[in-house]
Amino acid sequence: MTSTPAPWTDTPWTARLVLDDGTVISGIGLGATGKAAGEVCFNTAMTGYQEILTDPSYAGQIVTFTFPHIGNIGTNGEDTETSNLAARSGVRGCVLRAEITDPSNYRAAAHFDAWLKSRGIIAIAGIDTRALTARIREHGIPNAVIAHEPSANFDLDALKAEAKAWPGLLGQDLVPDVTSGQSYSWDETRWVWGKGYGRNENPEFHVVAIDYGLKRNILRCLASAGCKVTVVPATVTAEEVLERCPDGVFLSNGPGDPAATGAYAVPQIRKLIDAGMPVFGICLGHQMLGLALGARTRKMPQGHRGANHPVKDTATGKVDITSMNHGFTVDGETLPAGVVETHVSLFDGSNCGLEVTGSPVFSVQFHPESSPGPQDSHYLFTRFVNKMRERRGAPAKPER
Repeated sequence: MTSTPAPWTDTPWTARLVLDDGTVISGIGLGATGKAAGEVCFNTAMTGYQEILTDPSYAGQIVTFTFPHIGNIGTNGEDTETSNLAARSGVRGCVLRAEITDPSNYRAAAHFDAWLKSRGIIAIAGIDTRALTARIREHGIPNAVIAHEPSANFDLDALKAEAKAWPGLLGQDLVPDVTSGQSYSWDETRWVWGKGYGRNENPEFHVVAIDYGLKRNILRCLASAGCKVTVVPATVTAEEVLERCPDGVFLSNGPGDPAATGAYAVPQIRKLIDAGMPVFGICLGHQMLGLALGARTRKMPQGHRGANHPVKDTATGKVDITSMNHGFTVDGETLPAGVVETHVSLFDGSNCGLEVTGSPVFSVQFHPESSPGPQDSHYLFTRFVNKMRERRGAPAKPER
């Protein structure tokens, strides 16, 4: 793969992306200066770059955007997805095809380059992202170092050694880097055109959300579904959760290897299931629920990241177009008796959902909060509320 100068600019190559096989890709440095090691993945979404780069699930990763025009709508103070504002962005860097143009959107409050600098995110632009994506699809996800130095002076031997030595995400518990250090309440509801965000002033249910790297729009969807939400750190015990007398428990998304985080989280999840709690998991929460039920997880060659992933409901045959961001998956062939596979990916047949027969426990691999992405699966939050409603002896309401 070569990195010939982009035809639209005379900007010097002040950034390098150095892969663990020794490949060096030169480009235009943007955002923060310095260097960072991470796993190079790609995301196919055409919108939502701010949400993607603030999603805690991307901790330890360098995101390659396949859509060429990233940054042209600017950034704002409302579309940040991390719920732990005390933490810096978990993402290690981003890779772009084109340089950033001036923002052209009525909601823009800051230029994307300035926003990257403010969050300490290194970016490289002017490279062939199609070739890089094809390489990942054919050979799997590489580890790499992304570096930005305005002087363009790089110690390439040192960068190659660092990229080769970086351990990767397998076996890594990255949740401590992104979880909240204390509990807090949440009542903000989903964004409505012309009104912005609202408040849930009359909650019907109380949900404890365990923060493994929680996204704000998940919290908003829970509040919009009628829930008062109490967010608690990832290291919370089942006893501490049950002391809060919740109607249900939510297991959030997050980064890293589910088996590593599961070393301390899975025993607590098992206790919550045994206590009869309605439980809903998303992404990492789904994977750790699978582990708690006796299944196994595995690392995927490329993972699924984008806003156009078709997922089939195995019971109804209905297909949702979903948003995804994961590099690990529950091995559907290891699901024990009494645990049903509810959703599968139509791209590769991998597991995308499970449910415990006769129990108010279920989870999905994809992101029904749709930030960014389609809203096909918002009904899953109503399904969770219905399980809490039925536990009270009340009838379920139509899913919507």
